[in-house]
Amino acid sequence: MPTPVVMPQMGESIAEGTIVRWIKKVGDSVDRDEPLFEISTDKVDAEIPSPASGVLTEITAHEGDTVAVNSVVATIAAEGEAVAPAPPPEAPPPAAKAAEQAAASTQPRPQKSSPLVRRIAREHNVDISRIAGSGIGGRVTKHDIMGFLGGDQGPEARGQRSEVRSQKDTAVSAPSPLTSGVGPLASGTVEIQPMSVMRKKIAEHMVLSRRTSAHVHSVFHVNFSRIDRIRQQKKAEYEQVGAKLTYMAFIAKAVVDALRRHRIVNASLDGGNVVYKNDINLGIAVALETGLIVPVIRNADEKNVLGLTRAIADLAERSRSKQLGPEEVQGGTFTITNPGQSGAQFGMPIINQPQVAILGVGTIEKRPVVVDDAIAIRTMAYLTLGFDHRLIDGAVADQFMADVKHQLENFDINQV
Repeated sequence: MPTPVVMPQMGESIAEGTIVRWIKKVGDSVDRDEPLFEISTDKVDAEIPSPASGVLTEITAHEGDTVAVNSVVATIAAEGEAVAPAPPPEAPPPAAKAAEQAAASTQPRPQKSSPLVRRIAREHNVDISRIAGSGIGGRVTKHDIMGFLGGDQGPEARGQRSEVRSQKDTAVSAPSPLTSGVGPLASGTVEIQPMSVMRKKIAEHMVLSRRTSAHVHSVFHVNFSRIDRIRQQKKAEYEQVGAKLTYMAFIAKAVVDALRRHRIVNASLDGGNVVYKNDINLGIAVALETGLIVPVIRNADEKNVLGLTRAIADLAERSRSKQLGPEEVQGGTFTITNPGQSGAQFGMPIINQPQVAILGVGTIEKRPVVVDDAIAIRTMAYLTLGFDHRLIDGAVADQFMADVKHQLENFDINQV
C-alpha cells in the first residue's frame, strides 16, 4: 500500500513549512529514515527522513512551496507497486461557485494566525482581523503582520488611531519590510537572486527585534590571559576524552554563573509583566553558509566546563549538518554570539526575541596593555552586552558584565 509523505509538525506553534529542496526525485529508491527533502520553518531548517522504504512515485509540493503541516507532499510505493494518480478535484457548478463567493464576502471569519503573530499583534495593538493573510487558508503569517507594521509609519501601527484600513487596502498598499524604501536599481550589469527562506526569516526576526526592544550596548575589555594558561594546561586532558577546550566554554560558564546572580538579565517581558525564568537555557549562535541559527543548551547552569564544551561542539556540528530538532532552537533565555571568530574587535548584536539581552564576543588576541604603569602583552578581548533598556538599566547591565569579567579574569582552575 502506498505511503503518504506529509509535512511534519516542527514545533508546537509551527503551522507550515517551506520546501527548500527535494533530495530525492520521482523514480528514486529510498530507504526508511533516509533524508527525503529539506524544509525551512520559523524555527529551524531540517532534513526530513522518509517514513518508509520503496520508490518515490509522486511529488505534489515543489521546491519553494509553503505547505501546511500534515499536508501530503509526496507518495512512496513499495518496489513494483503501481500507484494510481489522484483524480483532479471536480470544479463546482458556476452557480454554486458564485454563491460560495458571495457567502464568503458577507460572512466574516475568524482570522487564523500562530501564537507568534498574535503576540506581535498584542504588543503593537494591531487587530489581526484587519490584516489579509497570505498563508494557507488565509492564515496571517509573520511576514503579513511585519508588512502591515512596516508599511505604516503613522500612529495606526502603534495602536493610537481608532480607524483602521480595510483588509484590501492593507494587502495592496503595505510593502514588505524587506523591500520598502528600495529605490531603482543602479545602472550597469546586475545579478538578481531571490532571498532564501532562511534569509527572509532572519530579516523579519531582526526587524521585529529592533521594533520591540530599546537596544543599548555596553562594552567591557576583558583579560583572558588566565583562561589562556588554563586552556594550555588542560588541553591534552580534554583531548583524551574527545573534547576540544575552547574559550567559548569558559565564557559560557562565566555567563551562566552570572545569570544566576542577576536574574533580570535572564528574564523576559510579557506586556506589562516581567517573566523571571528559573531555568537558564543558553543559546549559542552558529554561523551557516545560508545564515545564522541559535541552538539552545538547556539547563546550562547545571553543566561544568566539560559539559558545556561537549554541548557547544555537538550543537554546532548538528546545526551545520541540519540535524537539529525544533525543540533544540526554542526556549532560549540568553544568547551568546561570536563575531570575533572572523576577526571582529567587537559587535553590537541584536537581541534574540523574546530575550532581553545578548552577549557578543570579540576576537581574543594578544595586545599591549598598561599593567602597573608599564606596557605588557596580555591576551585580551572585548565583550559587548546588548540589552533591552525597557527592562534593564545601564547600572544593572554593567554590574552583570563586571561579574562576568571578574570570573573570567580570576577563573578557578578547579572548575575545569
